[in-house]
Amino acid sequence: MRISDDDFDFTWKTFRFMFLDAHNLMLWTIPLLLAVLLRLITHKYHHQLIFPAYFLIIPVVFYVVVFAAGIDLGGLRRSGWLFDMGASAQEPWYKFYTYYDFGAVRWSAIWATLPTQFALLFFNILHPPLNVPALAVSLNTDVDTNKELVAHGYSNLLAGVIGTVPNYLVYVNTLLFYRVGGDNRIAGFLLAVATGALLVIGSAPIAFIPVMVVGALIFVLGIDLVKEALWDNRHRVTWSEYITIISIMVCMTVFDFVIGVLFGIIVCCFFFVVQNSQLNSIRAMYTGDLAMSAVRRPSLQRAYIGEVSKQTTILRLQGFLFFGTITYVEETIRNLLEGPYWSQRPIQFLVVDLALVAGIDMSAAEAFVRIHRLLEGRRVTIVFCGFSAESPVGRALRSVEVLGAHGVELFGTFSDAMEWTENAYLRAWFHSQKIETSGTTLSVPPRLDPDLEYSHLVGSFVRSPRRSHIRDVGDRTIATEFVPQQRADVDNEPFHTLSKAFSSYGSIDPLLFSPITKYLERIYVSEGQVLWASGDAADGLYIIESGVLRARYKFANPTQHFEESMVAGTVAGEMSALSDSPRNATVMAEAPSVLWKLSKKNIQRLQIEEPELSRVLVQLILRGT
Repeated sequence: MRISDDDFDFTWKTFRFMFLDAHNLMLWTIPLLLAVLLRLITHKYHHQLIFPAYFLIIPVVFYVVVFAAGIDLGGLRRSGWLFDMGASAQEPWYKFYTYYDFGAVRWSAIWATLPTQFALLFFNILHPPLNVPALAVSLNTDVDTNKELVAHGYSNLLAGVIGTVPNYLVYVNTLLFYRVGGDNRIAGFLLAVATGALLVIGSAPIAFIPVMVVGALIFVLGIDLVKEALWDNRHRVTWSEYITIISIMVCMTVFDFVIGVLFGIIVCCFFFVVQNSQLNSIRAMYTGDLAMSAVRRPSLQRAYIGEVSKQTTILRLQGFLFFGTITYVEETIRNLLEGPYWSQRPIQFLVVDLALVAGIDMSAAEAFVRIHRLLEGRRVTIVFCGFSAESPVGRALRSVEVLGAHGVELFGTFSDAMEWTENAYLRAWFHSQKIETSGTTLSVPPRLDPDLEYSHLVGSFVRSPRRSHIRDVGDRTIATEFVPQQRADVDNEPFHTLSKAFSSYGSIDPLLFSPITKYLERIYVSEGQVLWASGDAADGLYIIESGVLRARYKFANPTQHFEESMVAGTVAGEMSALSDSPRNATVMAEAPSVLWKLSKKNIQRLQIEEPELSRVLVQLILRGT
């Protein structure tokens, strides 16, 4: 029974040759029955010697029957029951090296087989990352994939140098070798010795091996592969993956290996696009009042920002953005600007957090161009955050000229983006009141954007619901502590700063707080000056009269840190000072600042000399914290 691989096709002639010829039918059905019998035995008994003993018994039984019947071995070889090695059985193992004559190379044949060579190269690179982890799971052991890849590369390099076949990790064969006891280095060494001995002896002994032995072994491996691919995975994979497995098997069987690999890649890409397009790229969506920045502000300003930040909508995106997922994002943003949502809750800023986005393709980047035009028509500023301009995401957006366009801002972190929007709201209200935004009136961190544009937030409050909302909230919060054209002087301090910091948490009785001046020390800090470093002993707490302080917190993971800004009307270092614990952050002046220091010594004095004032002050500090 011999059919050339090139001549095999699914025709009636092949069917008749395989199934209607009694002799050929016996040649392949007997190995199939032997393989099925072995799997029935191993299904009940699991000893590792069953497999090798079974394949040692088959040739023994075969030759017992042959010699008992007096059958000629030559006739068995001609009829396909034994391997017919022909003249090659007498040739030395190194004979193939004599064919290495580069002058006789037919380059047209190499060119014709180039697709197959590239497919084999691709598959040879692909199979270690697939087979090695799968083998580790099947053997219930830990395997270093990197080491296996390096060893695979060295073995293929050596194979190419000495002119032999490349290395290939056959999953089923390797698993079979381990299950029959080949799970140590001695077994591997013995296998190498046996292979080397066979190489020196030559292929003559193969002529005495019954074909049914090899046929049964091939059927066993085939049954294991089909069982693992179709039966074992029927409840492990999704329906799309199961269809992919079946289609690849059919394609490789009907056509050839190369077509099967290419078909599998195409089908996997198709299902990848379909599955990922069904995922929700929007991880979360909420308004700015639920995620304020890490800026410590006076209580009335925080109340103001908490109200007006409802005009800020935050979109946290995730995954890879491409044409299949960006559509839902675009539709969501469009719904924010149209219909009942806009009439009930108009927005000023759209903060798009791309920290969890792995990448953006060209179609998704062009979708942001359409989104920007839509937002610009509504005078809504889009604020990107979570990436840098030089990152892959930043380069993709810069290629379509979204970054740098009017009405588009970019910040590295989400907190910086929210801080920028909050500063815009504050400056917009103060500007609308014709107030100079300086001194103790308004302190904002200058590092983000000293030329902050807020003109679109200021204008006629009659015609704009968004600006009317800003004015109304400002009148109910910030305006309650502000007196136009009045500047706090030394005589009003530190009572004015204390009132600004704690008035919303409780009553600031002038008579009760009048003695506090002898416990507070007014100090001036220049820009960049470090007040304390993380781990330093607490020397007191600081109430900020003007300027901006910035705290940097470091965690156990050196790649992670958190920064917080503190503006006028807030308190710095209060928790470590009151609890007498080391500083948990490094604090420096981000701008020239004026501070009121309540030292650790004066805290103790205040507790002894003015217990009621100390109690009220600590209570207000804890409420603010």
